[in-house]
Parts: sequence; C-alpha cells; structure tokens
Amino acid sequence: MKNKKLIMIFIFISIFFIIISILYYKKQKTGNNISKSITDIKQYIQEINSYEATISVEINSNKNTNKYVIKQSYSSPNYFKQEIQEPENIKGLVTTYDGTNLKIQNTKLNLSKIYNDYNCLSNNILNLNSFIEECKENEMETNETEKEITIQIKCKNKQTMYKKLTLDKTTGKPTKMEITDENQKKLVYILYNEITINKTINKDIM
Repeated sequence: MKNKKLIMIFIFISIFFIIISILYYKKQKTGNNISKSITDIKQYIQEINSYEATISVEINSNKNTNKYVIKQSYSSPNYFKQEIQEPENIKGLVTTYDGTNLKIQNTKLNLSKIYNDYNCLSNNILNLNSFIEECKENEMETNETEKEITIQIKCKNKQTMYKKLTLDKTTGKPTKMEITDENQKKLVYILYNEITINKTINKDIM
C-alpha cells in the first residue's frame, strides 16, 4: 500500500512538471518574450512594409537646436504622412506624399497646397523607411547589448552621414535613431515614443 502511494505521488509530480514545461515552452514561443538575434533584427527591419509612430526629434544646426514632436505614417511602397504636434506655432502642419504628389496642409488655417510630380521626399532623413531602404544598399555594422541591438550604416549623399538605429532586443521595435556627420557631430536625434509595425494605414486621398 505504501509503495502504491509513493508511485501515485511520483506520477502526480511528473505530470505537474510536464504541464509546467509545456506552458513555459508556449510562453517562450509567443512573440514578445523571445530575445531576437542580430540576424533576426536585420531581417525584421528589412521586412517592415508599414508603420505608424509618434517621435520626438532634435535637429542641430551650427546656430541652434530645434525640437519637434511628429506623428508619422508610412505604407509601402511610397505613401508617407507626417503631422507636427509640437511646437505650438507650427502644430497641425501636415505633409502627405503618395510617391508622386506632395500635399502640405495647415489644419489651423484650413489651407493646403499640392505639388505635382514631387520626387524629393523619399529621401527624408526623418523617415524610418529611408533608413530601411539604405540598409539594403549599404553595409551594416551591428552591436549588441543585453537589451538592445544597434545597426549603423554609412550613407554617402551630398555629405557623408552615419545613421544608427537602436532596437529593443525583445520586441524588435525601434527605440531611437541618431544621425551624425563624418566628424561624429550629432545632426539629428529621434526618439520613438510610440511605434506600431506592419499595420494597415488609412491613406488620405490627394
């Protein structure tokens, strides 16, 4: 009788640990609890086809520093929209680009202007999609810490610039971007306050 009780206890404990192991495995398999590798991150950012973000931007020039809060939307291949939320004097300034035409609106004054066959916005350095496209064309340098992965690229346009994107290692989401010149002077600093990746974007019609 005593041996039978011991066997039953052993079976119960074994079943308990099997259940715990299954639940732990499922938790590790579902999304945000898995720590992504550098290879995962590289593939992940190059597969981003849309995003919606609220960013804080700091732009440095030789004379001053300007700060903005901007809401951005992007949908592949070439739809982009951004709305300035701060500072107050230009709040409500909305820029919408469909790959061909550019529309600028002042929602406060109910004014708008459309520029047809406009082809310069696709290289806007504030756009995450510009960084993604440049990753496909330039060699990437990567660095890894316990919680973050950074990807840096060297871009040669009118001037040499270095762009460094930092991503959360668990979620894969961008947290900040730094753009510096060839002397490592910080030109632009972007903080991603909120960002949603690969979501359906409601496009404004021109």
